[in-house]
Amino acid sequence: MRRGWLAVGAASMVVLTACSSGGGGATAAPSVNSDPTKVSGSITVLTNRTDQLGDGTLDKYAAEFTKVYPNVKVKFEGMKDYEGEVKIRMNTENYGDVLPIPSDLSIAQLPNFFSSLGGADELSKTYQWTDYGTVSGKVYGIANFGTVTGFVYNKKVWADAGVTAWPKTPEEFLADLKAIKAKGQATPYYTNYHDGWPLRQWTDAIGSPSCDEGAKDALATTAQPWASGDLRTIDSLVYSIVEQKLSEDDPTTTNWDQSKVMLGTGRIGAMYLGSWSVSQMRDAATKAGANPDDIGYMPFPSTSGKACSVLQPDYKYGINKHSKNQEAARAWLDWYITKSGAAQAEQGISSVKGSELPATLKPFTDNGVQLIGQKQDKSATVKKIDKGAEINLDAPDYRQKLVDIARGAASGDRDGYFAELDKKWSEAQKTVNG
Repeated sequence: MRRGWLAVGAASMVVLTACSSGGGGATAAPSVNSDPTKVSGSITVLTNRTDQLGDGTLDKYAAEFTKVYPNVKVKFEGMKDYEGEVKIRMNTENYGDVLPIPSDLSIAQLPNFFSSLGGADELSKTYQWTDYGTVSGKVYGIANFGTVTGFVYNKKVWADAGVTAWPKTPEEFLADLKAIKAKGQATPYYTNYHDGWPLRQWTDAIGSPSCDEGAKDALATTAQPWASGDLRTIDSLVYSIVEQKLSEDDPTTTNWDQSKVMLGTGRIGAMYLGSWSVSQMRDAATKAGANPDDIGYMPFPSTSGKACSVLQPDYKYGINKHSKNQEAARAWLDWYITKSGAAQAEQGISSVKGSELPATLKPFTDNGVQLIGQKQDKSATVKKIDKGAEINLDAPDYRQKLVDIARGAASGDRDGYFAELDKKWSEAQKTVNG
């Protein structure tokens, strides 16, 4: 679902250049006429969901939308390398009318590119996670749905290996993967190294091992994040999986689309992805003639003694501030989030307050998994440190190098690499914090 992380680092510099030269304040919040027949225009909606563009899902949503807004024409433009391509487009005024906001764009930059959707006080009565898109009391992006973090897995593969309970610790997780490998019928874990962005997904686990919603904010004042804490736990698990040969033989040849079929049909044991992935794996299983009910979801193994999973918004949708069809764009954004049923179809947690949890997460409820947020109080500082350190937690590059070290394709070892990352982080932190 999330694609294009390979180009994030370079593209973010492009966007920063655009900000410094393009500038500009917020536009007035576009409203929608109470009479849908009086809303008109042609809008382009950018999407990272090239699969839904190909299978007609998005066209079906558009057809339902035009039943309500008959004078608005909606067309879609898909990008496989979404993050990279859209950030380059954002150097111009031509980046669609409605689009998912690039994940690496800082909150402070939102008014430079997107229209205000209204006041945070008012919108927060209806929607969750408005704080992720709020600048100076105005909201610039609203999520369609939220997702929790963990592992999508093939329950039959695990059961056939004799594993019937979720692993409670990282050590138990590795032991379970070894049991799957011993069975010899599936690759225990699949990194999706080649596409890159799935490796970045591991960053979303920050907070899960420790069951601490302030874990990411704490990076602002932690000099050595890889010496102890969640980042050490997360990246140590990645390293151990690869170093102990519990992943695919050649990570440079992985294929995202094929991995969905492989997990759905029992040739892969698990992948670390947001809970949004369950519906895609089940679809892949169904199309391949396998049992979609074999696909399950489990939380990240704990270091705190409690099972916790970070709950956060998926892509936030915004309106291009340069769009000539602000009213039509707002009509689509509001309808898509509140009326389309897309969040439910993705087994996501709708951003509309009061919505029910998806069936996918019933096992979490049944097993007492605690859903926690990620505090955003110091997110700007963390991003500045991360940028200064040239690590980029929101891109796959540094974790791809970790995989290369673990598989012997790059020199070094885990502790040496962690010390290198800590040194970069500590130096950048001193510069930022003074």
